Amino acid sequence: MAWSQAVDTAAQAIVPATPERVFELEHVSVSYGPNLAVRDVSMPIHRNEITALIGPSGCGKSTLLRCLNRMNDLIPGAHVDGQVRYHGIDLYSKGVDPVEVRRRIGMVFQKPNPFPKSIYDNIAFGPRVLGAKGNLDDLVESCLRRAALWDEVRHKLKSSAYGLSGGQQQRLCIARAIAVNPDVILMDEPCSALDPIATARIEDLMRELEDEYTIVIVTHNMQQAARVSDRTAFMTTQVEPDEDGGDRRSGHLVEYDLTDRIFKNPADPRTEDYISGRFG
Repeated sequence: MAWSQAVDTAAQAIVPATPERVFELEHVSVSYGPNLAVRDVSMPIHRNEITALIGPSGCGKSTLLRCLNRMNDLIPGAHVDGQVRYHGIDLYSKGVDPVEVRRRIGMVFQKPNPFPKSIYDNIAFGPRVLGAKGNLDDLVESCLRRAALWDEVRHKLKSSAYGLSGGQQQRLCIARAIAVNPDVILMDEPCSALDPIATARIEDLMRELEDEYTIVIVTHNMQQAARVSDRTAFMTTQVEPDEDGGDRRSGHLVEYDLTDRIFKNPADPRTEDYISGRFG
């Protein structure tokens, strides 16, 4: 049985009592060459929830996020240890197709990156690559509606995506991600390049999409994490002496819990210090 069929079978077999675990990370560490970027992270990620990864710059949030759809495979020298289980199947085991992983687990990046094509073709590109034939008008409209962009672009679908504002481009990238029918959407600082009005629209959109997708977001904006996420993981940098007498820095998970608890009653004093602005 192909791994994708095994994932479908595993997902269908689960009868949710508590929230279903889409991902289970077990002792995940990531290195870039000799440099350890993330050390020994273990945590679940639940279905139809928004999980936020917060922490100071350089603590490994984006590196950890990229583990979830094997984007680190594309970085020379990157190596992942431990297990990243998706519906019970280790994404890094033999026989797992990374291209299929990235179809099921889509990604929206920090800077909007529409293709140099029309608005219509940005949405239709992925389905065409996957073999979709015929008229894609209904799919394009559906994805743009779900991304809360249809009313703004319906009369200029053949125009270049580069003519859209930054916030519109980011919503187009979200529409493009959902056009290939993913299970999970990863978002790496999706609002950092946007103004407050565009940020609010993306946050509203995330909440709407949560009913259909599992979303994991990296953000430096703690207020954003508090507003949109169901669960929050706080990461920080741990400094240890190396063999040469210098310092070796790596990101690690301090605390993971329901967002309300993380922000109102954190279990670890380092979390409280970060949220209150005493460090980071």
